[in-house]
This record gives sequence, C-alpha cells and structure tokens, in this order.
Amino acid sequence: MIMAGSKQKKMNARVDFTPMVDMIMLLVTFFMLCTTLMKPQTMKITMPSNKENINEQNRSQIAESKAITILIGENRELYYFKGKPTEDNLKSTTYGKEGIRAVLMEANAAAQLRVKALKAKFDTQQSSDPKKALAAKQQYMAALDDIRNSDDTPSVIIKPSDKASYKDLIDVLDEMQICSIGKYVIDKFDGLDQAKIDRLNGK
Repeated sequence: MIMAGSKQKKMNARVDFTPMVDMIMLLVTFFMLCTTLMKPQTMKITMPSNKENINEQNRSQIAESKAITILIGENRELYYFKGKPTEDNLKSTTYGKEGIRAVLMEANAAAQLRVKALKAKFDTQQSSDPKKALAAKQQYMAALDDIRNSDDTPSVIIKPSDKASYKDLIDVLDEMQICSIGKYVIDKFDGLDQAKIDRLNGK
C-alpha cells in the first residue's frame, strides 16, 4: 500500500571547522618556537686614527685612496669614481662581470686572494660530524667577515638616484658580496652628482 503525501526528511550536512582553529594555533606556535629568528646584521665602520703622528692631510689621503663612489642613474646607467670627486674622474661602466665587478675586484685584489685561501682551507675541514661541520662553518664566516672589513679593503659609497630602480640597487649590493667588500654605505644622490653625470654625457 502506497501512502500518499509522504515526504522524505532532508539532512543538512555541515562541517564544523572549530577544531581547525585550535590546530592552526598549534602550528603557528610550533613554527614560532622552532624557527631560528634572523640575526640583525650590522656593518663595521672603520673609524679614523687618533694617533698624534698622523695629521689631517694624511688621514684624508688614506681615506680617499680607499674610497669608491658608485652613482646609479636611470635606465641601468652606472657610474663610478675613485677617491675625491674631481672634474674628470667620473667614469661610466656597466653591471656584471665585465663592468663594476671588474673595478671592485681590482680595488680589492688582496682581499680576494685571502678569501680564496680561506675557502681552500675550509674545504679541507669538511666533516661528517654535524657539530664539527657547524664549528668549521662558524670559524669560516668569522674569518670571512674579518677579511671583508679589514683595513686594506675599499670603502664603497653607493648613491642611487630617484630615477634608479630597486633592482639596480640590489644588483650593486650583490657585487659587494661577490667582491668581498664589507665596508659600504648607501648615501643620498644630490644635485652635484647629477651635474657630474650630465657633464660626462655632454649635457
């Protein structure tokens, strides 16, 4: 016998996501506790000597002989000069191995030789023991930092113009690492810098 007018009861399926909130909080807490926080990196600054037998002129000459200023212009234009800015010492260069890297490598040749010897020594200290490997790596990084910030490495002043792209600045900063230069600073690009570029380009 068929009963007329019977209706089947519908069941609403609902997923309770409340326990997922607790799981997410546990995961966030786990990663916060287990992740090594990035240590702040600072740049060592070589202060001028206070020895009485070094006059102001000699101090200036020492600083100028180790200084390289890089000007970052628009449209991937790159310029540099060594020492004190003068009328005719600004030069144009390019990014990469044949450009600014060659300039920096030449100015930092002594440090490059020490870095090469340090890497060869580090390769001989490789160990399957994690503790020994970590200790060797820490010693290597400390020695590398000392080389990059030694007295005979050049001090580089980087001046990006307002029309320079962020990528241009990053490319120049990468060259500091490749050329083992630890003493560099980003400075303000002013009107005098633009005037030197315009004069070099005949504007």
